[in-house]
This record gives sequence, structure tokens and C-alpha cells, in this order.
Amino acid sequence: MRDELAAAIAQAITELFNVTINVEISRPDEQFGDFATNVALQLTKQVGQNPRAIAESLQPKLADSLHEWVSEVTIAGPGFLNLRLRDEALIRMVVPVVPSGWTGKVVVAEYSDPNPFKVLHAGHLYTSLVGDVVANLLELAGATVHRVNFGGDVGMHVGKTMWAIVHELGGEHPDKLTAIPDDQKLEWVSQRYVTGNEKYEDDEAAKLEMIALNKQVYAIHAEHDTSSPLAQIYWTCRQWSYDGFDALYERLGMKPFEKYYPESEVSDLGLATVKAHIGPVYEESEGAVIFRGEPFGLFTQVFINGEGLPTYAAKDVGLIQHKFQDYHYDSSFIITDSSQKDHVAVVMKSVEQFEPELVSRTIHKTHGRIKLAGGVKMSSRKGNVLSASAILDATQQANQAARGESQDQTVLGAVRYSFLKNRIGSDIIYDPAESVSLEGNSGPYLQYAHARARSILRKAGLSDDYNFDIIDEPLEAAERSLVRKISEYSEVLERAITELMPHHICGYLYELAQEFNRFYEHNRVVDDPRQALRLGLVTRYANTLKAGLKLLGITAPEQM
Repeated sequence: MRDELAAAIAQAITELFNVTINVEISRPDEQFGDFATNVALQLTKQVGQNPRAIAESLQPKLADSLHEWVSEVTIAGPGFLNLRLRDEALIRMVVPVVPSGWTGKVVVAEYSDPNPFKVLHAGHLYTSLVGDVVANLLELAGATVHRVNFGGDVGMHVGKTMWAIVHELGGEHPDKLTAIPDDQKLEWVSQRYVTGNEKYEDDEAAKLEMIALNKQVYAIHAEHDTSSPLAQIYWTCRQWSYDGFDALYERLGMKPFEKYYPESEVSDLGLATVKAHIGPVYEESEGAVIFRGEPFGLFTQVFINGEGLPTYAAKDVGLIQHKFQDYHYDSSFIITDSSQKDHVAVVMKSVEQFEPELVSRTIHKTHGRIKLAGGVKMSSRKGNVLSASAILDATQQANQAARGESQDQTVLGAVRYSFLKNRIGSDIIYDPAESVSLEGNSGPYLQYAHARARSILRKAGLSDDYNFDIIDEPLEAAERSLVRKISEYSEVLERAITELMPHHICGYLYELAQEFNRFYEHNRVVDDPRQALRLGLVTRYANTLKAGLKLLGITAPEQM
């Protein structure tokens, strides 16, 4: 309907003023109408009249040409035109139109990206949830989406962790790993990283041993070593990390990843690519290979260190190449912590010099910091990391304290919604108690709102899966307000998909639930003379709420 109105208004302008213009349609406050346009202000220079005069000329023309859909055209302020839809036109808009702008496109969505041998922390949890929903949005819009994950299974953090593991085991004794209980393996490995990192900073001898171990890990990969004691320790503990990550993803209700890209698998290609472009792109400097970013307003980054090993930057170059070789994507979506923004910019600028097409196809979004209520920020380097599992456990405890129960669907709804309702890029202050509240802007509030709507339908003797549309008849004021809000869903979907911003859906669903509560507070549904129409309203409202929650990865329970 929005596009049809815009096209009809553009046609009326052409007929009236012999001018072609791109008409923008917006949603005004309900008291002013259902749609509004500022074309009169846009036409001032082309037509040579003031906006009010233009609007007065357009008003009768639009009232006539749009009469099938629009019941009233009014002028506001200096020349804004407000349109009020006929009830039957508004009712037709409650059936969502799914955007199809990504149909036929291949997208690689890379998110989560935790490092084996370290804990999956709150930042990884955020990118996991947001990436999962962005992938859902792209799939809804018709894209073929490949969900992939990237993590550092080589590098100094591994050298530090391996040093601490060997010391904890009293030497290279892989058989001693069997003493670690299954439910403690991920935490045990992560804690070794913290120990190793502390020693790296305080003990020069230990630091040199860790550097040597780092090289040995690279050698394990280069030689495909699976039998030496050190290699057995490495492969076992790496797998513990991956198993722990997969268990957490399953707990979060995420769709599975199609592929993991360990740094060890992309390092060689990254190294070779950087070396192949030494001279025109990269340059040798004091035994290392760098990219000078200053000419581009960036900073100089080391891609190959003095030991001849690829840094994170070179590995990212290899990852970009591997993803395109594997999927020949039209777009590559990645989301990282905001602290990685400049790093990614340097990597992309270097790749742009020899593969500009891959850079132009990349969509990079960054998120802010995740903090506990009270503004506490945590760091995995110091060991006081806010882990993803700790967030889930704290939310489960808060839910238990609030309701004397610990339903997984409520806990997941609380965590997911608390993270997703924030615009990507902003900091998030997470409060477990607030997240599980049935009052206010929370996941459980929306889950309860859906369950409440389904209970109304059951009271009328209808099954949970019963579905029918709103009867086409004149609407009362409260009914019309609810229909109007439901009709916005298609536009919200389009905005969320265009911007790849899930928070638009969260904000809309909360407003929708509030609108329904206002309606239901003053309007009987069951055993009312308008029951048939209102049951249609409740059904469409519940279906819209359920569809939005499904996109967010949140269960819409039939009862709570």
C-alpha cells in the first residue's frame, strides 16, 4: 500500500505540475492520519510556489485520484499532506508483505567468532545472537545464507594457554587430561589462558617459553602432527573448546553453523597473499611486513611479524579469500566488537588495493561494550570475564527468584531480547532481574502478551492454531488503532532488513503489545456483539507477534 500510494502521488504531481519527483511517505501520529508526505515542501523550487499553495493544489487532486484507498486528505503546517485510509484499505494492510530485495543473493554471515582456548564471553554472546537474527532477516528477504564462524586456534593466546596446561599437568602428559570432568573442561582450559597471560606479563623466562610453544603449535599444523604428546594435548583441548561452544549455541537455540574457519586453516593463504603483494601494497620493515595506513587516514599494521608468522591481520586476509573461494558470495556480513573497527578498516583497505570487489561486498557492523548493571566492565585477560554461560545462569536464577520457576523458553527470551532491543553499536548494560520482568520492555513480557492473546482465542472455543482474517466492516476507534499498528509490520520488516538492524523489530513488537493491551482493557472480545471482528483482530495480532518473535529466535508460548 505504501508503494502504491507513493506512485499514485507521484503520478498526480506529474499530471498537475509536469514534474517528476521521488515521493517519500512517512507515518505521522495517529491523530493526523495514517500516512503523510512532504512533497509540497520538496516541490517549492521546481514549481515556483510556496509549499502551502502547492499543498492546496494537490489536496483535491489527491482526494480524487486516491479515493479508492483514502477517505480524507488534509493539510498541516506549512504544507504537509496527511492521508487517512479507508477502513477496508487499512484492514487489507494487516497481511504482511515480505521484502524480497535479497532474492537470489548469496550471503556469508560470519558471527560469534570465539577463540578456542579462551572463554566465550559476553561480547561473543552478543555477536552470536545478533548475527543469528541478521541471518534470519536475510533469509526472510530471499537470500541464501551461509552461517560461518571464525576463531583463533593458533597465535600467542594459544602459546600462553598451552604453557599453562603443560605446567598444570606437570609436563607433556596428555593422559592426565582424562581427570578433568566433562562439565569443567571448557572452564578449565579458559582458566589456563588466564594463568598463562599473567605469567607472560610478569615472568620473562616463561614468556620466552610461550613464544617457543606458539611456534610449536604452528609446526603441529604444518606437519599434521597428531601423535606427539604436545600435539595430543593441543588437539584434545581445542576440541574441548569447540564442544563447549556448540553446547552453548544449542542452549541459545541458535541455528547451526555451516562451517568453522580456524585461523590455522586460513593462515597459509593469508601469508601467501600478503607476500605476493609486497611492493605495491605491503612493504618490508625491520624484518616484518606491514601495510602503511596513514595515506588512507588509518594506521600502520603489521601483517607478518619478525618471526615470519602471520598476525591477526594476515589471517583476516586469508579468511576473506577463503570465504569467497568457498561461496562466491554477493555479500559478506561480519560483526565485531567496536574495538576491532580500526583493525578491520586497515585490513579491508589493504585488500582493496588488489581485490576491491571483495571489499565492496563486505558489510561490517560493530557493537558496543557489554556491561553488568552498575557499569561493571570485564576483561578475559584478567580472568574476571563475563562469560556467556554466566549470563545465562544469572538470568535463570533471576527468573527462579521472580517466579519460582526456571523455564528455558523464558530465560532465552529474556537474554535474546535484552541484547537485541539495543541498536547495534550502542553499549549494553545487562540486568538479569530486569530482563526476566513480565512488566516493561522485555522478552518475557512479549511472550506473556502472546500467551494472553491465545488464551482469549481458547476462551472463545478456538484452537491455538486457528486462523482467520479480520471481517471487512467499519472499525471503531480502538479497533482501528490496533489494526493501524498491526499494519506497520511490513514496513518495520523492510526497515530492519534494509539496515540489518534487529532492534527495529523489538521496538515494534513492544509497541504492538502495548497497543493491544490498551485495546483489550476497554473492549470485550468474547461474548460481545462485535466478537467475530475482534477475534479476527486478536488472531492477526497474535500471529504478527509470533512471527516477529520467531525472527528474533524467541519462542512464542501458547500459555504461560
